[in-house]
Amino acid sequence: MSQRILLVEDEAGLALTLSDRLRSESYEVEVVHDGETAFLRASTQRFDLILLDWMLPRRSGIDVCRDLRQEKIDTPILMLTARGQTTDKVVGLKLGADDYLTKPFEMPELLARVEALLRRSNPREVGAPEIWQFGTICVDRQRTRVTRNGELVDLAPREYKLLCYFLDHADRTITREELLKEVWSYSFIPSTRTVDVHVGALRQKLEEDPKQPKLILTVQGQGYCLGSSSAR
Repeated sequence: MSQRILLVEDEAGLALTLSDRLRSESYEVEVVHDGETAFLRASTQRFDLILLDWMLPRRSGIDVCRDLRQEKIDTPILMLTARGQTTDKVVGLKLGADDYLTKPFEMPELLARVEALLRRSNPREVGAPEIWQFGTICVDRQRTRVTRNGELVDLAPREYKLLCYFLDHADRTITREELLKEVWSYSFIPSTRTVDVHVGALRQKLEEDPKQPKLILTVQGQGYCLGSSSAR
């Protein structure tokens, strides 16, 4: 499976217990102990799920959740907290949390919620391949890993989601407006170069010559498409 989980928990004993159990279930787990570090990691690295404690030093978990959503980071967030009041749950969900688990909790329930969130957040077309190869670039969808010449490529969460959207729609040109709606979840289309900037970042990390791209091509006046020689 090797899906990546960011565990944010300042209680050392609980963090160790949770990380050990999640790793035993074949998840890759990174543990951080404060909100400031959590925000930095979650906003610059790709994770499939964030387990986020509410009460944290340096920045509260609810502030981390809110700030990530304001930055359009849509990684699923499962809040872990001793605050069991309904109003607290409502606040967390309204600010962007996907689920809420009150301490103390049973490990089987946590694992079930983790699995459910991961299933919901990784929809895939029926028959879509697990591994996509283009020259020296390999995208392993099951392990959510991208490599170039066998070396791991460190993509930001939005870059990875953008790349996967291109892979899932490799047979056609995709407009910037569609990408803003489907990848960024904009309900309206602002005047922005967001798509172009992220495509440029992907080219820098994936193309042999970013100035003469072969992977993600520009279709003048329309948008972008995958290169015609790409293989699935």
